[in-house]
Amino acid sequence: MTLAERIQQHWRTPTAVSLALTPFSLVYGLVTKIRKAAYISGVLKTHRFDIPVVVVGNLTVGGTGKTPFVITLAERLKIRGWRPGIVSRGYRGKVTEAEIVPADGDPHHFGDEPVLVARKTGLPVAVARRRAQSVEKLLNESVDIVISDDGLQHYAMARSAEIVMVDGIEGLGNGFLLPAGPLREPPARLASADIRVRRGGEASEGEYSVTAALGSARNLVSGEEASLDEFRDVPLAALAGIHRPERFFDLLRQHGLTITAHPFPDHHQFCADDIPAETTVLMTEKDAVKCGRFASDRCWSVSQVTEIPEELIDKLESVIHQTGQVNLSA
Repeated sequence: MTLAERIQQHWRTPTAVSLALTPFSLVYGLVTKIRKAAYISGVLKTHRFDIPVVVVGNLTVGGTGKTPFVITLAERLKIRGWRPGIVSRGYRGKVTEAEIVPADGDPHHFGDEPVLVARKTGLPVAVARRRAQSVEKLLNESVDIVISDDGLQHYAMARSAEIVMVDGIEGLGNGFLLPAGPLREPPARLASADIRVRRGGEASEGEYSVTAALGSARNLVSGEEASLDEFRDVPLAALAGIHRPERFFDLLRQHGLTITAHPFPDHHQFCADDIPAETTVLMTEKDAVKCGRFASDRCWSVSQVTEIPEELIDKLESVIHQTGQVNLSA
């Protein structure tokens, strides 16, 4: 276990270790305040655009289901007549200048999540180290709205609306800033978000609740689709290189499946040796984009279905129509 992993074990509730790290959190908090003030005052440049930019982010380190939410949000906006494009940092990818992600793109180059989004939506997806460059790239793709997968703290990119996601189980952890806790910004930052979303658990007042469930399975070689019910009473291996992989395993068990769990770190770069031999293997869609080149016909990806209430889409369109750009000083 790495030092970072040991520290993260103390992020759920205040402990002696997290309290000992609070002086470093105070320094981190001061730096983030100065940085944000520099954007508000114009010392650092904020790039503005002629089309709406919607940021889907979170206050905590780690996954809160942003990417599945972004996929569903983009699909729903398309149904309502919008022409969405998506931007991403391309975590652990190799892209520097802005590039459009093809549906068959290499996840090692573009990052696993942008490739997944491109494949699932069929919409333009742009990746760059600087998100503002990605937005500029999408302007050449005839989009009329941009969704940023993460980037809440990327104040160089102006936004028309902010959607902040909170994990229904972990919440905001112990409430401390990095490194004593999981927070990138103070809890009070939630108040300035246009839309607050709770993924799982019970939504608080002013929040929208979204749920995540497993869909069908798809064979990585043949493309055949099958219901998860067809895998009951069959010994299975399940692998997941995501934040909190046990959630994927729990959902499979709730479907009545008998699995042997194989957890990996988030964004793990899979190789053929990671795939369990001589058994049927179920994996997340995010992991499947990295396993396709060496997968056998024993490998299946399991889709995740995110349900977004219509009221949330209505609220988002209202914010877009009423405001130009979010006031960073709010």
